[in-house]
Amino acid sequence: MPKDMTNMTNDTAIFERRESEARSYCRGIPSVFTSASGSIMRAADGREHIDFLAGCSSLNYGHNDPDMKAALIEHIGSDGIAHGLDLHTTAKAAFLDAFERHILAPRDMDHRVMFTGPTGANAVEAAMKIARKSTGRTNVIAFTNGFHGVTMGALAATGNGYHRGGAGMETQGVTRVPFDGYAEGLDSAALLDQMLSDASGGIDAPAAIMLETVQGEGGLNAASVDFVRAVADIAKRHGALLILDDIQAGCGRTGKFFSFEDMGVVPDLVPMAKSVSGFGLPLAMVLVRPDHDVFGPAEHNGTFRGNTHAFVTARVAIEKFWADKAFEAELAEKSKIIETRLTQLRDMVPGAFLKGRGLMRGVDVGSGELAGAICKRAFDGGLIIETSGNEDQVVKVLAPLTTPEDVLEKGFDILLDAARDVLATTKIAAE
Repeated sequence: MPKDMTNMTNDTAIFERRESEARSYCRGIPSVFTSASGSIMRAADGREHIDFLAGCSSLNYGHNDPDMKAALIEHIGSDGIAHGLDLHTTAKAAFLDAFERHILAPRDMDHRVMFTGPTGANAVEAAMKIARKSTGRTNVIAFTNGFHGVTMGALAATGNGYHRGGAGMETQGVTRVPFDGYAEGLDSAALLDQMLSDASGGIDAPAAIMLETVQGEGGLNAASVDFVRAVADIAKRHGALLILDDIQAGCGRTGKFFSFEDMGVVPDLVPMAKSVSGFGLPLAMVLVRPDHDVFGPAEHNGTFRGNTHAFVTARVAIEKFWADKAFEAELAEKSKIIETRLTQLRDMVPGAFLKGRGLMRGVDVGSGELAGAICKRAFDGGLIIETSGNEDQVVKVLAPLTTPEDVLEKGFDILLDAARDVLATTKIAAE
């Protein structure tokens, strides 16, 4: 570390002077962080913060898991491959073997694994391209409040107008329809089926229908089992592939490895990223049914398709947490704690309601200003937490799945105290 950095506290001048205005999370979380372990992040000024953001669900197993860290250090220390393009490596083989044995086979999934560039958006881009090449169609159906990334193809499927505005040009190739529960009394799946069945319905025959079972950035809107099954049936009957984007909702975030487990559907394509590596390392991939594995060599490529260091930690994550049902049982208990504590927050705010599913939960407090104020006060109290939703009105909990129950409870104590403080100074508290 450079000498002038050794005594650094929370001086953010270098970031403000040199980093792009595109920076985001650091604006609401203005600390300079130095280290982290488990569910705790430590700042340069010595303060500790409980992490209820977890790298936006990229750190489902917490910071610096000791077993993953040891495996990675051993790999690096023995001159293990650091970068391998898409060459065969022992690290990749070990990951694929673990993924096949502990994830795909027990769920009767025959999908192949395609490694893409390291971002979730790249996995989405690949899935959309596969669907278009496989079907010979171009249109992709996406849903209101969906978020699939900010590169041009994925951005076309993203509902958020702010992000789409950043493109600087028109996005194309996507028809957007209402998500489950978007409009009161509207059967969105039935509407979609009717429009696709009507030659004058105005929707071109789709290559794919793409959705998140829980819309992370869209406000934790959780699709019902009936809706997901209906959409899967619609896709099959109308010759479209089903893409279930599990980038944020996967890897245990909803309580199972995949967010669509127990829904009775088998997606054709599953984009994955975020917590796939288990360690916060960049790794993205698309699970694709063999019939639709249509790309030729390097037809969708990228210098960093497959991260060898991430293969090492991802293999450990699978073997440590998913080789049996014990971890799922722990998640079920923690999801109850999260629901109970968020219910307490909901009850503080008139008109508020719970959102999400499993350990991907939050409270819609009706106002982005209020949600932001609660999260800011919580940060001051030692908790890192963020908002989501079309107006940032949802206080969103994405605590690491491995968070000990006592730490989880302490984090919620901070959150509820913050809400009480904020509500005591707002008009809503008196209504």
